[in-house]
Amino acid sequence: MTDPTEVELETAAAERPTLLVTLTGTDRPGLTSAVLSTLATRGLEVIDAEQVVLRGRLVLGVLLSAPRDHKDLKDELKALATLLDVDISVKKGVGDNEPRRKGRSQVTVIGHPLSAAGLAAVAGRIADTGANIDRISRMARYPVTAMEIAVSGADPETLRTVLALEGVRQGLDVAVQDGGLYRRAKRLIVMDVDSTLIQGEVIEMLAEHAGRLDEVAAVTEKAMRGELDFEESLRHRVAALEGLSATALDEVYAAIELAPGARTLVRTLKRLGYQFAIVSGGFSQITDQLAAELGIDYAKANELEIVDGVLTGRVVGEIVDRAGKATALREFAGRSGTPLTQTVAIGDGANDLDMLAVAGLGVAFNAKPVVRAAADTHLSVPYLDTILYLLGITREEVEVADAETPA
Repeated sequence: MTDPTEVELETAAAERPTLLVTLTGTDRPGLTSAVLSTLATRGLEVIDAEQVVLRGRLVLGVLLSAPRDHKDLKDELKALATLLDVDISVKKGVGDNEPRRKGRSQVTVIGHPLSAAGLAAVAGRIADTGANIDRISRMARYPVTAMEIAVSGADPETLRTVLALEGVRQGLDVAVQDGGLYRRAKRLIVMDVDSTLIQGEVIEMLAEHAGRLDEVAAVTEKAMRGELDFEESLRHRVAALEGLSATALDEVYAAIELAPGARTLVRTLKRLGYQFAIVSGGFSQITDQLAAELGIDYAKANELEIVDGVLTGRVVGEIVDRAGKATALREFAGRSGTPLTQTVAIGDGANDLDMLAVAGLGVAFNAKPVVRAAADTHLSVPYLDTILYLLGITREEVEVADAETPA
């Protein structure tokens, strides 16, 4: 006698009788235990189970191998439902749950607020692609509302295109990622600094000290939109700082404000073993201090030339430009032993485009239109820690970790 093949086993499993038991009612301790204890007396096999609680309302579903005395069990569960003051339904069928269709994606929807109309529109566009929503769960309720939707049956790229357009119409951030294992394997975060990790642009803060703010800010804006060569624009702006005392760097650093949620993002992911890097078209005199303060592993930026305590209006060494940022990401990945597929890059300007393209996940954070259009996904809320929701980490998990190990 030969052993049954895998196909034969799957066929037999698909044809065997099964029973779906569903409980709904006001949640309280002991309900799930009571139902399972009743089922346990029959020696049944649990094939699948799922439970959710929404505002104190419990929904429990258990899929089991069907007993011969199906009607007797149904009567027993009916009596239990009366005793517990809940509703229990029993439905006989055949086989396991249908497997998810190919083309699995994780869709993250972020709103501030998230309206029912907006979520309905996203669900509608998912349906239009022929995909199915397998599960919805909440990632955060404040300061933004974030939902994660498991979707199957559509090409992720098609879904990303359709939902990006709908997100713009609804005023929502919608991110689509492949639903495979690699989403959970991200291990290196590489961030831009100016207008990403921190609020504002360091070179403009320095220019204000030099009395050249308007001139420098105009050039910065054009460079970030991709209208000027970055290296040329940087050298032009740095030249405006000639003669400025180096003490202005300390004053600027003291005035820097981190993006909301920046400390939470770094603290949470460091707890999980992530490594962090910052790469900037700004200046090492600032970024090195930020890295030390936040516990960031790697940093790369341009270096201002200082002679006799005064800025010369020049930079030292090779310029960290658009291509340089991508090169830095590869370097950081190599030093940390992280495959590029397991990296996340975050930025806002045109000089971040190559870095975002190289990373496993490129996130445009409050970015210029050219960057939003090119990145894997974009976020338009001001909270940097919303990146956590893209990685499958909930606000509740963050708060629990902070309570257990205060920063």
